[in-house]
Amino acid sequence: MNAKKRATVADVARLADVSMMTVSRAINHSPGVSEETRARILKIAEEVGYRPSQIARGLATRRTTTIGLLVPDVANPFFAQIARGAEDAAFEQGYSLFLINSAEDHRREQAALDALWQQEIDGAILCSARLSLDALRTYINRFPAVVLVNRDLYLQVSNTDTINVDDRQGARLAVEHLLEIGKRKIVYIAGPENSVSSERRLQGYRSALQMHKILAEPNWISHCAPTTDGGRAAALDLLQRMPAIDGIFCFNDLTALGVLQACREAGRSVPDQVAVIGADDIQMASLITPRLTTLRTDPHWIGSRAISLLVQRIHEPDLVPQALVVQPKLILRESA
Repeated sequence: MNAKKRATVADVARLADVSMMTVSRAINHSPGVSEETRARILKIAEEVGYRPSQIARGLATRRTTTIGLLVPDVANPFFAQIARGAEDAAFEQGYSLFLINSAEDHRREQAALDALWQQEIDGAILCSARLSLDALRTYINRFPAVVLVNRDLYLQVSNTDTINVDDRQGARLAVEHLLEIGKRKIVYIAGPENSVSSERRLQGYRSALQMHKILAEPNWISHCAPTTDGGRAAALDLLQRMPAIDGIFCFNDLTALGVLQACREAGRSVPDQVAVIGADDIQMASLITPRLTTLRTDPHWIGSRAISLLVQRIHEPDLVPQALVVQPKLILRESA
């Protein structure tokens, strides 16, 4: 049995007794076609099963209905939730999502941004963790519309909206709580040294200690990979070098999970001897023992909101750029 031939724009034009250009204008809701003619063309297109290809529609509208999303580590539940929120919202708005993972590597991040640019996407959501500010600005200028997540450009760019978590305030909330429960030798297990979020949290950590006239000594701060293994190794080293540590603020929840494991291995009880606070409130934070005190920022909402901002920017490029700030909330559980 022969497969049924797919209907073409020429078939619709012939049946509607109009030109192919008129069919294209009607289907893409372009001006120059009366509502009566448009309705007749759309009815015929539905009857014969005509569906314009995405490529053809893109050529007609100069849009691809594709959005790029760059994340530093798709295996990190925080960024996985951003991606899921973005994917759900993009689907509702009629867009496809092109996801690229940079694996916490600035070279892969540059390659990923080059790949996104070559896709001729309508816009990009960039969770850029490692790229230098100058390089980031260069890439942003290549895309028609951009939402930047958890990075500042420190100047207004016409095609770019931003969503930032107030990492400094989050760190202050965490350290203030540790001080309130009587902890005094509080260390910070930070992320990689070139991580913008890690640096912001370091500033908040130092600020909270200074408010209580406590000076964070250089050896109170340890940088590590933002993973469970990284947190475990950093904590074991700190606990061995400084047995008097009684509080640990962690760059993220994955790091904190490793810290809890290190405390068990070192024979230090949590929270009595060492209190631990993470950041991100991933699902595992409420399932482990002891349950993890952490900072909540709702990454699914961030991903969804980023899509809303981007689609608005795509359709209204002259809008004044928006800068949203997400305030973290301290979620108290058993570890602190």
